[in-house]
Amino acid sequence: MWISKNNLNDMRKVFFISFVFMLCVACGQRRDNNTKAGNPQLNKQNMEDLNRYMTAKDRERILNYIERKELSMEENPMGIWYSIIDEGESAKIKDNDRVVIEYECSLLDGSLCYSSEDDGYKVITVGKNEFGAGLDYGLKMLGRGGEALFIVPPFMAFGLKGDGDKIPSRSVLVFSVKVLDVK
Repeated sequence: MWISKNNLNDMRKVFFISFVFMLCVACGQRRDNNTKAGNPQLNKQNMEDLNRYMTAKDRERILNYIERKELSMEENPMGIWYSIIDEGESAKIKDNDRVVIEYECSLLDGSLCYSSEDDGYKVITVGKNEFGAGLDYGLKMLGRGGEALFIVPPFMAFGLKGDGDKIPSRSVLVFSVKVLDVK
C-alpha cells in the first residue's frame, strides 16, 4: 500500500473540507448575515484559508518524515526542504541551463515514482518547470557534481492533479539528485 493510514486520513480531511467549501460556493451560501453570497472577497478568503490549511498539513507531513528518517534538513523561503551533500563546482546552476541529473523521485511513504536507474538520466532546462518548480529551485543551489536531497511540497511539485501517471494528486516529493553535467 503506498498511502499510510495517517496520510489517508489527512487526505480525507482535506477532501472533506474542499468538498464542503465547493458546496457552499456552488449553493451561494452566505458566510454571515453581513456578506452577500458570491462576493469575490468571500470566495478569495475561503480559498486563502483552505490553501493555508493545506500548506500547513503538507509542512506537518514533511516534518514528520524528516523526524522519522532522522534527517538534518533546512527549509528555504519557498518551502522546499533540502540537505546538500556536495555543492559541486562553484558555478551554480541558473535559469536556462540544461542540466543532466541522476535522480530518484519518491513519495513520503517511500514509493518510488521515477529514477534514472529505470528511466535513464534526466535532462532538464532549469526554469522551465519540466519536473516542477521545486526541483528547479533546488538545482539552483548546486553546481556540476553537486548532490542533494530535496523534499518538495505539492504546490512546488505537481499540485492538485499529480502528473497523470505515477505521482498522485497533492503529493509531497522526495528527490535524491546528483548533477552530472551543466550545459
